[in-house]
Amino acid sequence: MSEHYFTAAPASADQRREITVTLAGRRVRVETASGVFSAERLDPGTAVLLGHGEEPPATGLFVDVGCGWGAIALDLALRSPGAEVIAVDVNERALDLTRRNAARLGAAGVTAVDPGAALELVGDRPIDLLRSNPPIRVGKEALHELLATWLGRLAPTGLAELVVAKNLGADTLQRWIAGELGMDCSRAASSRGFRVLRVRPAG
Repeated sequence: MSEHYFTAAPASADQRREITVTLAGRRVRVETASGVFSAERLDPGTAVLLGHGEEPPATGLFVDVGCGWGAIALDLALRSPGAEVIAVDVNERALDLTRRNAARLGAAGVTAVDPGAALELVGDRPIDLLRSNPPIRVGKEALHELLATWLGRLAPTGLAELVVAKNLGADTLQRWIAGELGMDCSRAASSRGFRVLRVRPAG
């Protein structure tokens, strides 16, 4: 079975490189590596999400689920220096890159940890903002479990923004979130073959 970016300990050679990307409206240099999601560039879906997301509040508890080398978490931390940003990934190499990139960019509010540690870190605290380019290719059952776990921790006034490719089931996922989780889920944007889904607790 071929290795995926959601492998906890990538077996591929840890080949580091630097790329230039736009985060929080400015060009920055970040470090990436083989064996992590979108190592060569800012993923197009992530770019759509960053371009169409609501302006984050100045403070609060933010979570990036499936952080990769840290694009979403870093963008949030640079836009809202007073926020606590938890970057979550199963891939140890991705977490190391996110930590290194946060240090490089002075994004002191970022903490990069695996899912179990992230849940402990969040504890009973409600999440104010969740942003994710979720790992669709883990399979439907695992994806649904992942989203149910994290979306269920949104504050009553919290917001989640997800980006999903239309051809990978964005519209089906939107219906599942509304029907199975009972949450308000709307399409906030559609661009370059991607949907940005905006999720809020019902009521």
